[in-house]
Amino acid sequence: MKTLVSPSLLAANFLDLQSDIDMINKSDADWLHLDVMDGVFVPNISFGFPVLEYVAKACRKPLDVHFMIVKPERYIAQTAKLGAMMMNVHYEACVHLHRTVQEIHDAGMKAGVTLNPSTPVSVLEDIIKDIDMVLLMSVNPGFGGQQFIENTIPKVMRLRKLIDETGSKALIEVDGGVHDQTAPRLVKAGTDVLVSGSYVFKASDPYKAIRELKALG
Repeated sequence: MKTLVSPSLLAANFLDLQSDIDMINKSDADWLHLDVMDGVFVPNISFGFPVLEYVAKACRKPLDVHFMIVKPERYIAQTAKLGAMMMNVHYEACVHLHRTVQEIHDAGMKAGVTLNPSTPVSVLEDIIKDIDMVLLMSVNPGFGGQQFIENTIPKVMRLRKLIDETGSKALIEVDGGVHDQTAPRLVKAGTDVLVSGSYVFKASDPYKAIRELKALG
């Protein structure tokens, strides 16, 4: 399949968010990635539903919502009400992951599961066929602009093997340090969806940056 690109709003200009969302709408981006942080599960706070509601009204791309929070299951109904396409929850934050995935599906959304850099892909063996996407963090979650963790490349390959062997339809998404140097290697290893924040929003030509990432597929 063709590589999908999901620019991360975390790197946008929050003093002029409308302009950045307009850019996403006009660009070749496939989705818009939204990082929700609570300052508990990760050491940072980003934005919550008041901002998400405005973004949902303005953005014409499918919303890829990534919850870096404790007990994300509390917000399934609210996220579905936004019209989100994907609700992504952390394996490490969900005690009853299978139930949470079921509830996300029952609410009409696709279910993604995120793994922190130190969490092995083997933990997903019993649920891989029930989820729509796995997001591998290639930096420690909580802040944008971090250096890419090299172990992500073999980790993508291990996940691709697990997906192929089980017949799962799950996509592989990678978030953190994705740019012109790391993206080709990620796609070659088996990544389907590239999340890119700083590389896109800080680029002199964001449209070109998005096009070049998509052209890797």
